[in-house]
Amino acid sequence: MNFAIILAFLFGIGSLFGWVLELFYRRFFSSANPERRWINPGFLAGPYLPLYGFSLCALFLMSYINLSFIDNKILRKICLFIVMAIIVTVIEYIAGLIFITNMKIKLWDYENEWGNIKGIICPRYSFYWTLLSAGYYFLIHPRILNALYWLSKHLLFSFFIGFFYGVLYLDFWYSMSISNKIKSYVDDKEIIIRYEELKTFIRQKGIDAKENPRFFFGFRMDRTSFSQNLKEFVDKEVKKRKDFMDETHKIFDEAKEKVGEYIEGKIKK
Repeated sequence: MNFAIILAFLFGIGSLFGWVLELFYRRFFSSANPERRWINPGFLAGPYLPLYGFSLCALFLMSYINLSFIDNKILRKICLFIVMAIIVTVIEYIAGLIFITNMKIKLWDYENEWGNIKGIICPRYSFYWTLLSAGYYFLIHPRILNALYWLSKHLLFSFFIGFFYGVLYLDFWYSMSISNKIKSYVDDKEIIIRYEELKTFIRQKGIDAKENPRFFFGFRMDRTSFSQNLKEFVDKEVKKRKDFMDETHKIFDEAKEKVGEYIEGKIKK
């Protein structure tokens, strides 16, 4: 079995499936989309989310983990799902951290979720990864092995894989150019840009300008440039951060003053 081709295929299928899953989640369930609009999720312009592709490849490889030393079959499955969820959560954490550290961009934000770490991972979404891992292991993995083996032997399948990665490369190059432009605006401003908030802001600017929001290539607009809208968004975020810091300092100063008055009163007594 040609594992390289199979993993390449799984990465593509996982990326497409993850995009569809996120598309419907944001349309019908996400609190960040009260208007219930169709929103293109993710970092890339096209219909794929690489995080899910990497995760599916990881699940495929982990399904071969031998846990036969655990006698209880139910406990064995539970341990496997926990390991799968941990690995996928680690992938999610590394991907989110890379963009925050190197690009000053937060692709997703779990800051309002209980137990979150840097707003990148949290227990609730790790639980969702566990459910997806169980769904893959029971419903998908046993049914795709023969199909993957058959496909990996056919030249047309290799052509499809090559075409997919060619399109993905062009999309990645385009999206990275946008990310580099964002980074150039915020490098000296000590802020992190929330990617989804930026997309929402630009989409709303298009609606206000009576333009039809673009589903794909959402940063492109007819009447205003991306740079102009990005600058406006960054200035707004800088002001928001400054107001927050000013309010924090004010609260701290007031608390310090009250503590000083309390101590002074105690000394006089």
